[in-house]
Amino acid sequence: MSNRIYSQLLYLTSATAPGWAFSKCPAERKALNVACYFFRPTIMTNLQDKVWYACYGSNILEERFLCYIKGGQPKGAKTTYEGCRNKTLPADNEDFYISSELYFAKESNNWDNGGVAFVRTLFEPQASTIGRIYLVTKGQLIDIARQETNTKTELTIDFDKAINDSSYILKRPSWYGNLLYLGRQNEYPIFTLTNENDLQPFTKPNKNYIKTISKGIKEAHNFDDKTIFEYLKTKGGIKDNYTDQELIEIINE
Repeated sequence: MSNRIYSQLLYLTSATAPGWAFSKCPAERKALNVACYFFRPTIMTNLQDKVWYACYGSNILEERFLCYIKGGQPKGAKTTYEGCRNKTLPADNEDFYISSELYFAKESNNWDNGGVAFVRTLFEPQASTIGRIYLVTKGQLIDIARQETNTKTELTIDFDKAINDSSYILKRPSWYGNLLYLGRQNEYPIFTLTNENDLQPFTKPNKNYIKTISKGIKEAHNFDDKTIFEYLKTKGGIKDNYTDQELIEIINE
């Protein structure tokens, strides 16, 4: 809907609209309220436009990520996700790298109070976090963000502002309330979610969480166990909390 038509709808709801018996016409009022909801300015961007959503934690594993799309309870987790309103599966997915350091922080009830994955807000050329991107719609990404931030009401994302500013705080306080813009791939913008701060202290992730990330890396990148071990062993939250042997055994399972 154009700005002109939307303005006309707003005009019809005002007290100055000639001949508009707003209080006497509940059916028309309801219809207009519905129209204004779906075409309000905060989401006038086309929600069917495609964007890449970049994952770097447990959602690297496709089976788990699809619970955010279709709904359901992932293996090893305690949360049952409602899924997106549009349950169409991602149009594509690819392996990906994020030029920001991976670390583990907070204590997630979903993973037996273990730490969960974040990437730093500072991008560094030498940093390389293994990830995966899924091609979804803007509407689906909004619903994914709602689930990641445990938001029960409507959530607004200004994608243009996120691109212009390289980030967009969509909710605070929230563990994953910071939407980062990572560039473009095949003409589509790439976004990921993390914290708005670089969190301290690091927190030890539980074994099931590490195992899920490891399986996702194998699935998306086809890396062997040794490569995954070398990648994970230096990450904040894993380093000094797992011996080399313990970490190898988790990855090998």
